[in-house]
Amino acid sequence: MGSSNRLFNRQRTVHEILGGGLVADVMLWRKGNLTMGILLVTLAAWVVFEKSGYTLLSLVSNVFLLLIVILFLWAKSAAILNRPAPPLPELYLSEEMVNEAGAFIQAHVNDFLSASRDMALGKDARLFFKAAAYLLLISIVGSLTDFLTLGYTSLFVVLTIPAFYERYEDYIDSYTILGCRKMQQLYVKFDSKFVNQFRKWILERQKLS
Repeated sequence: MGSSNRLFNRQRTVHEILGGGLVADVMLWRKGNLTMGILLVTLAAWVVFEKSGYTLLSLVSNVFLLLIVILFLWAKSAAILNRPAPPLPELYLSEEMVNEAGAFIQAHVNDFLSASRDMALGKDARLFFKAAAYLLLISIVGSLTDFLTLGYTSLFVVLTIPAFYERYEDYIDSYTILGCRKMQQLYVKFDSKFVNQFRKWILERQKLS
């Protein structure tokens, strides 16, 4: 299918649009075992949180507690029995990594603050309405479900919809474009039949007044 028959006349493939790296491979099931593993692990985590009453903080604390206890006992027993210590990697943050992370965070925070200021001062009405719509949508979704369920559902959608679209993109694109053309035709008919008549009526009223 040519680019003229693609949605938005795009030239790139779905894999290229998603970055073309490991993330794209996972989202499009190019690495099926890894994608399935992520879904199963997150499903197991969701079940644990929902059924056991654990919170994220308590679960993480318990996991870290179990980990440091195991490593501590391993190291002590290795010293007594003259065995090798646990093979832990060197945990170290270089100054370059910290500077890069700081610069990244600073740039995005400054962009957010600048956009917030423009909205608060009424300089960007389009951005204001877009932000208000997103916040309203988040509020509605948040009232219907909890954070964990929303997170797992979002992950499930991210790992299924792009792959489904890539597999059937010829059919989806053709039917979507056909539907958009039908909607445009209906809009033209509606505009010519009702909107134009309404405009004429307004002009006539203005002339009479």
